[in-house]
Amino acid sequence: MEILIVDDEQIARDVLATALKGMGHNVLEADNGFAAMDALRQSHCRLVIADWLMPEMDGIDLCRAIRAEELGRYIYILMLTVKSGTSCIVEGLSAGADEFMSKPFEPEELFVRIRTAERMLSLQSHEVTIFALAKLAESRDPETGAHLERTQSYSRVLAQDLADYNIFPDQIDPDFIHLIYLTSPLHDIGKVSIPDYVLLKPGRLDDGEFEIMKTHAAEGARTLDLALQQHPEARFLQMARDIATTHHERFDGQGYPVGLAGHNIPLCGRIFTVADVYDALVSKRVYKEAFSHGVARSIILQGRATQFDPDVVDAFHRHEDEFLQIQERFAEIPAF
Repeated sequence: MEILIVDDEQIARDVLATALKGMGHNVLEADNGFAAMDALRQSHCRLVIADWLMPEMDGIDLCRAIRAEELGRYIYILMLTVKSGTSCIVEGLSAGADEFMSKPFEPEELFVRIRTAERMLSLQSHEVTIFALAKLAESRDPETGAHLERTQSYSRVLAQDLADYNIFPDQIDPDFIHLIYLTSPLHDIGKVSIPDYVLLKPGRLDDGEFEIMKTHAAEGARTLDLALQQHPEARFLQMARDIATTHHERFDGQGYPVGLAGHNIPLCGRIFTVADVYDALVSKRVYKEAFSHGVARSIILQGRATQFDPDVVDAFHRHEDEFLQIQERFAEIPAF
């Protein structure tokens, strides 16, 4: 990984550079904030380790400058400081710092901080890639609009509620909540295989066309299985696959493509189903007008323990106001 060190003291830069090179990283150096900005413009560096106390442009001003400039990528900022206390942390975070490390540093702490930065940057790269792929699939359907943005937000609200009420504690942790938000946009990736005469039909599908449309769930599973074969350890791919495969299953076993029932349906699929159906109900389609929130609410509640997991429906019921806020927030995003 390429890392930019920003410190006005040569000795401090040398010590840090030696430690980072020993970890296998490439190092760039700058002795002030202005030189750091030039280095960022001329490189692909995504991690900056900057001293807080520097003349001319200090670490706080450098954070603000990085966040204000369109560099085409997210820059993770690790601030080195002798300062302590809540007010200093708040000031740094407000300026755009991601993490802090005491100066002088311990090599073990530096290693952990760098690993954390790499993980966060990797997750963000996954998010960009996933959303690009999802938008590619969505772009074939002119009606979907901000469906991806709304459903991923609905899903996160539902997952967070289940965590807050300690429901499914063996399955829901902070990573689960982040991953369902991250991967849910891939739920319809299988639609890339659906022919235009079905996907773009200006009206209701007949029985034969509906059978073709239903294949998108299994096709999504097949597509993501190919990715999993290359990266079997990738938890985000497994969740994406589970959502794509099972978001049309029903709690009573009457869904498709397999007819899974109850808790045999992965939890992420049971959560996303509620988000997906709600959004479909309140959105206009060529074959129907948008239903009001009240009508959609009644349909969701009536589907408790038949179409939907009752615990997820209860979570929806507790957060109807947030669903409305999300619906309004993304209402104006045009379809691709």
